[in-house]
Amino acid sequence: MSTSDLFDAAPAGGPDLQRVQELHRLLHHHAHRYYVLDAPEIPDAEYDRLFRELQALEAAHPELITSDSPTQRVGGQILDGLAPVRHAVPMLSIDTETDTTAQGAQNFDARVRKALGLLETDPPVDYAAELKFDGLAINLRYERGVLVQAATRGDGETGEDVTQNVRTIGQIPLRLNGCDAPVLEVRGEVYMRRDDFESLNEKQREKGEKTFINPRNTAAGAIRQLDPALVAQRPLSFFAYGLGEVQGWALPATHSQMLDALQALGLPVCAERVVAQGAEGLLAFHQAMGAKRDALPFDIDGVVYKVNALALQQQLGFKTREPRWAVAHKYPAQEMLTTVQAIEVQVGRTGKLTPVAKLAPVFVGGVTVTNATLHNEDEARRKDVRVGDTVIVRRAGDVIPEVVSVLLEKRQPGAEVFTMPRICPVCGSAAVREEDEADYRCTGGLFCSAQRKQAILHFAQRRAVEVEGLGEKLVDQLVDGGVVKTLPDLYRLGLVALASLERMADKSAQNIVDALEKSKQTTLPRFIFGLGIRHVGEATAKALARHFGQLDAIMDASEEALLQVPDVGPVVAQSIHTFFQQAHNREVVEQLRACGVHWEEGEPSPAAQLPLAGKTFVLTGTLPTLSREQAKEMLEAAGAKVAGSVSKKTDYVVAGEEAGSKLDKARDLGVTVIDEAGLQALLGGAVG
Repeated sequence: MSTSDLFDAAPAGGPDLQRVQELHRLLHHHAHRYYVLDAPEIPDAEYDRLFRELQALEAAHPELITSDSPTQRVGGQILDGLAPVRHAVPMLSIDTETDTTAQGAQNFDARVRKALGLLETDPPVDYAAELKFDGLAINLRYERGVLVQAATRGDGETGEDVTQNVRTIGQIPLRLNGCDAPVLEVRGEVYMRRDDFESLNEKQREKGEKTFINPRNTAAGAIRQLDPALVAQRPLSFFAYGLGEVQGWALPATHSQMLDALQALGLPVCAERVVAQGAEGLLAFHQAMGAKRDALPFDIDGVVYKVNALALQQQLGFKTREPRWAVAHKYPAQEMLTTVQAIEVQVGRTGKLTPVAKLAPVFVGGVTVTNATLHNEDEARRKDVRVGDTVIVRRAGDVIPEVVSVLLEKRQPGAEVFTMPRICPVCGSAAVREEDEADYRCTGGLFCSAQRKQAILHFAQRRAVEVEGLGEKLVDQLVDGGVVKTLPDLYRLGLVALASLERMADKSAQNIVDALEKSKQTTLPRFIFGLGIRHVGEATAKALARHFGQLDAIMDASEEALLQVPDVGPVVAQSIHTFFQQAHNREVVEQLRACGVHWEEGEPSPAAQLPLAGKTFVLTGTLPTLSREQAKEMLEAAGAKVAGSVSKKTDYVVAGEEAGSKLDKARDLGVTVIDEAGLQALLGGAVG
């Protein structure tokens, strides 16, 4: 039963029924704004509140639950198998033009003109030109505007019923806007965006689980899952591009107008489409999309040309199982075979060690590829990539080329398993892999040349030691020119050396010298934070300074001593201890002190003596007299931790004007909410 059937049959005037109807309308509208238009009108928290209200009403009145209810996107039992679906109108494939040159467009135009009996003097044919998505074709059947079935292409005549899985895709409307046609079948492509694919694989790597090969296979595999709840965890998207069976819906005159009409019904339609005139227009689109291909957020393997006028499409008809009025014009392949000549380890700006396969040059995705990432040791082992292997390499868009899989049947005898080095290949510092992490990291952050720029920028940022004017471009100049090799070199810079840099005026150089001199006077927490020790943020730096009072005490502290600091657990304690055990890191610290960087040191102040020790606060909204930073500093000085999000571990939420979703969540979780007066009372009691 659909919403309209239920509402038409129900007695008028029931307040619960009326509210359910209103919630359906609101939630469908806001889901369309969010998933299709990428232009939400309300915060996520407000959408969630409306959704929960509908869930509560449906729980109280199960008879009001309908198939197109927003609550029914993820539901249903695990299937034993996918049932066959006979397509009312066959889902036929289109011919492929593999010639990636201008000739491909010219050949298609010539065939169309000949079939239509057009002379050279006749005007050019209008074509609808659109993208050829690299996903899985799906048929959506709407009856009276409600989604009743979704099926794969299959062999074109018979597909598989994947309705439960398709309902989990937020972009696909469960009810069309203003459509009451008895039958309207919409055809399109389920795909996965590149950024969603990379995020999914990153999560798989973090969990130590198998990664997915490419977005297309991942999307297709997800749609054919037997458990809709698993499908809901895969970030799938959809574009509509055609029609199947149609009853009682007025067809527009052209294909492009038909896509406009589908968009008006609430279906996502790709914006990268044009109406092109003749072969020249087709070629211009092919070239424009080829140039833009890498910047698209999803994979394509070509473009599609269709005669725009539906009447001409009918006149042209089909040859065997392919329409004469359409063709796919391909681009170069994005997966190719090559061999691994070596595996090298690169060190990133943050110290992450990444194994990289050095490849025999291969042309893939429009460029010559010689390197491909293996991500980390686990990934290299999982794919079992070895020197000498024949591998499939993939490159799509801005994604770094990667080895997809190995052809084991071509492996040479004696090929050795890859092992990540335990020392940094750049600086020789220890490379460590922390518990529950996939990556090895160099521990020589202040010393390692691969991390030099990142270390300087971190040290000089506003929240650390703060060297005003020392930005990324200047750091690039200083490091690339060999002027600065370590942090202490910054304080040895003279006016002459700075003024000699390209595009550096005398006044600008003097400003940098003055900023460096000013930065020598800092605080212990800022200095500790500025060192860039892994896992040591501002709050931890402040806690260390309060607990130990002096830098030397922190540098000499054992892991056991570090564990006595609030919020310092085993991973953080090990990171701090390892950092200061590196002789070159200690040397950099001593040189910075010798250059005049200093702060006031105090006496140890064990956190157990601080009145708000162990309490977690969250700040939200605008307070009457205190800035967010002032309130945070006062709380931290009293031993409290200030977190960015509300959880069951939160003790207090301090709410000011225009408090947002954090306040709602605090109330939902039963967390104590106070205002600025309540905060001052707590702090006053702490002081008193």
